[in-house]
Amino acid sequence: MDRALLARWLDLTRRQLPQAAARHGWPIRLDHCFMRVCLDAACGRPWHEVIARPAIRNASDAELARAVAVAEGLLARPDTLTALNAESLRLRGKRRIGAG
Repeated sequence: MDRALLARWLDLTRRQLPQAAARHGWPIRLDHCFMRVCLDAACGRPWHEVIARPAIRNASDAELARAVAVAEGLLARPDTLTALNAESLRLRGKRRIGAG
């Protein structure tokens, strides 16, 4: 796995997106929730149907690059988070229940 890409992913999901969540009042705020939303969007379905667990060790560079692009898109367009989170939960057969 590309170490720079992995470092970018971890910075986005563990630091930048949670900070943005506080600023924007997003319905999720935890790193693993951002990982779920971004990976699901990158895969077009629940990520664990495509990538073996744990994703951090098993995602291909291409899969991780798509997830990083989704995460960067959230920072650029904060208004898209709610819809992406709702779609991720829909794909998993779950309703949104409180903050993540």
